Amino acid sequence: MAIPIQTEADLLSLGLALGASRVRGWSDAEQSLVRGLPMESPHVDAARRDIQQGRDPLGDIFCTLRTPVERRPQGATYTPPIIVEAMTRWADLPAGPSRIVDLGAGSGRFIVAAGQRFRDATLLAVELDPVAALLCRAHLAASGLAERAEVVVSDYRALKLPEIDGRTLFIGNPPYVRHHLLGDTWKQWLVRTAKQLRLEVSQLAGLHVHFFLATALHAKPGDYGTVITAAEWMDVNYGKLVRSLFLGPLGGRSIDVIEPAALPFSDAAATAAITCFVVGERPSRIQLRRIESLEDLDALQCGKSVRRERLENSPRWSPLTRATKRGPDGYVELGELCHVHRGQVTGANKIWIEGPHSEGLPESVLFHTVTKAKELFTAGRALSDPSSLRRVIDIPADLDCLDKPARLKVEKFLKTAAKMGADKGFIATHRKAWWSVGLKRPAPLLATYMARRPPAFVRNLASARHINIAHGIYPRQAMSEKALIVLAGSLARSTTVHQGRTYAGGLTKFEPKEMERLLVPGPELLEAGETDGTWENAGTPTAT
Repeated sequence: MAIPIQTEADLLSLGLALGASRVRGWSDAEQSLVRGLPMESPHVDAARRDIQQGRDPLGDIFCTLRTPVERRPQGATYTPPIIVEAMTRWADLPAGPSRIVDLGAGSGRFIVAAGQRFRDATLLAVELDPVAALLCRAHLAASGLAERAEVVVSDYRALKLPEIDGRTLFIGNPPYVRHHLLGDTWKQWLVRTAKQLRLEVSQLAGLHVHFFLATALHAKPGDYGTVITAAEWMDVNYGKLVRSLFLGPLGGRSIDVIEPAALPFSDAAATAAITCFVVGERPSRIQLRRIESLEDLDALQCGKSVRRERLENSPRWSPLTRATKRGPDGYVELGELCHVHRGQVTGANKIWIEGPHSEGLPESVLFHTVTKAKELFTAGRALSDPSSLRRVIDIPADLDCLDKPARLKVEKFLKTAAKMGADKGFIATHRKAWWSVGLKRPAPLLATYMARRPPAFVRNLASARHINIAHGIYPRQAMSEKALIVLAGSLARSTTVHQGRTYAGGLTKFEPKEMERLLVPGPELLEAGETDGTWENAGTPTAT
């Protein structure tokens, strides 16, 4: 039965009643929080019983009182017990730890689980939020671990770890905070610190990347660790620092990727990566695995073996976690048949999409355009009627090609656009002419590329243009209508979210080159209207 606590003050009183004050390291911030609060709670027996049975009632209550939106600025996402258990079990190596460091402790799920497994290790939990830190103390105390535990209210990056004899285990779930919420001071810290290790870095890196770097600084050869983070670092440019740390100073051994459908983070639909490493090692092969259900998460470091050199030479690691996909006979990669191009960036949709501000412009500079992914998702197999689409203003760079009446109307609009700041934006200042959006020619097929669902692939019978919310698919050689229909149907049927890159929040993205790697029927099968047997020739598609 859930413990009926409605306020953080009552939760803190419960923490005090469970013995939080017996754990070393109290901070001024925590003292201020509990000043005047009662040190007893009617729920103490129920909470202690739950904790001694392996549950985390304090963390569960905290996550109820603070919504995911409220916890997002500090990146506080709590890890399911089944994952905590798998990670602590992996850490039970022949030479166990003398010290355990939980690098983003929250309510203490990792530090308690590791403390109970490793009975001789000292325990150090690092947590920036004083409320969560106090709950962590209470969790440790109620678990019988107070005497060898300390909780430090600090930023993990600023932590000063004393030297010890023996190994340190680094374990936990680093907070996920996007770069734009990080201050310049810490971004400069990232640059300076990476430079010390002679590693490339991007200031677009999120907080979890900072924590990987801080761990490389805190650790010494022989130390080891296992952390769970969002998996996007495996593929994005700013993740290159983590990939370099994994193959270099951290001594990466394995990566287990958990699909979003398994809910590795209970309040965020995101792909997770469990990274295991032993500092100073340089294994010739790395274990990679992809997990679709948490029930399959038994032992870590038991995936397929991938040569180190392959990881070193791969800009994206997610594809290496998947079994090699072999298509039926006659199938090829989409890129052999078509180019995939992202749509044009306008730089300011409110200006370059037709509206009251553009009344009077000649029809020759107005183009029906797909400007929302929803327009493709709702189109069905084909986009046939352009009248439902908004029109984008695309003025030629050379105004002399317009006749006099049209040019006068355009020049009048350009004065209005300039007053709206259209000539000042980054995109506009990098165009040949600031007023010329430069829409690409209509693509025979259009596709969405970012959503929480597989892409939509739509036959563009309306000859609509597209901006950067969609990809255009352009055949390298002319295709018949029948072949285009079969191609669109095959793509729509066979493409899954697992083939793209999934970001925290559950968004899956397909870059143009990634979409070009999708398997599709080859030219002969397309013209014959044949695929793997599941396609039924539906004739000319119609809008739905």
